[in-house]
Amino acid sequence: MAQILRLPPRIKILEALGAVADGRIKILDEYRAQVVSSEGDRTYDVYVDLSRKIVDSNDNGTVFRGYIGYPIISVLMIKRVLPYNEKLAEGLKGIRWRELNERYKSYALVEKLIKEQLARKGFSIEEIDRFVDEVMKSLEKIRLYREKIV
Repeated sequence: MAQILRLPPRIKILEALGAVADGRIKILDEYRAQVVSSEGDRTYDVYVDLSRKIVDSNDNGTVFRGYIGYPIISVLMIKRVLPYNEKLAEGLKGIRWRELNERYKSYALVEKLIKEQLARKGFSIEEIDRFVDEVMKSLEKIRLYREKIV
């Protein structure tokens, strides 16, 4: 039975954008993709069937926490279902997300650090928040369900 997925923590939008910028997404066919982790040591399998609003991924956020994980979000960005900001994506290239998440153990703190890093690169906090809000609103409208496929 399909389970409705919750909205992700806000930082996962930026993490997904970074994955796209790094070229870590490989589209396999109409429904399947693979996303390589920021450390390069894990590959997540992603399934997206928007006609049925069914998705699946073997990342921890999707499997264990019940939210739309960054691998799914990044695939939806590639497919142009979700907004994509190329300029902001460039600013997120090369970030080792898992290392940051494990070191600080707080998505809020990692988000603050990433925003500070982006601000030093010339991005405004308002611009970053506006983009994240736009993606979150789009995800809310789609309302995705997880069905165990991958």
